[in-house]
Amino acid sequence: MPSRDNIVTFHDIPTPVGEQPYVPGAGPSPVVTVVDPDPDWPLQYAELAARVRDALGWRVLELQHIGSTSVPGLAAKPIIDMDLVVADADDEAAYVPALEAAGFELRVREPWWFGHRVLRHTDPACGLHVFGPDAPEPIKHRIFRDWLRGNPGERDLYARAKRAAAAASTSAGEHSMQYNARKEQVVREICRRAFTAAGLLDGSS
Repeated sequence: MPSRDNIVTFHDIPTPVGEQPYVPGAGPSPVVTVVDPDPDWPLQYAELAARVRDALGWRVLELQHIGSTSVPGLAAKPIIDMDLVVADADDEAAYVPALEAAGFELRVREPWWFGHRVLRHTDPACGLHVFGPDAPEPIKHRIFRDWLRGNPGERDLYARAKRAAAAASTSAGEHSMQYNARKEQVVREICRRAFTAAGLLDGSS
């Protein structure tokens, strides 16, 4: 279980010298498209979650729909983001082959950032983020999601930030990681308010 400090800290861990997060042949998406909310997104998550659970069985310690497609009424990139917690994210042999057989493809390997891996599924489009039990990110993602679900003003603030970032990145010919950087300040401001409401921060941080 991650500590309180780990949950509320934004861990900007640089890529180690000589390493790179993308597996050979992979890279950030060159297309940044934010669309109106789609009522089918929860159904797509349910389909993808069933595939993951069928593939891994009891090795799924936690599986959550996270990201903008998990918030009703929120504009988003049309990609279902999911957090998967397994016993050891660095033990790829324990879960990657089974997920590949279910139609997922390993795209990102970041053992220096809480063991993070990302697998992609194309239909429905999905980014499956894999972490170990001690990673704070799944908890952080869940708090952010639930805060947006319960606070329409924050949801709308985030939607405006997303659309502005997407327009700026598209105009500049940037990729998805640069889009993420453009909206990062707003994400962190919203997270701090959510952490405070949850009692993880005292409001003066």
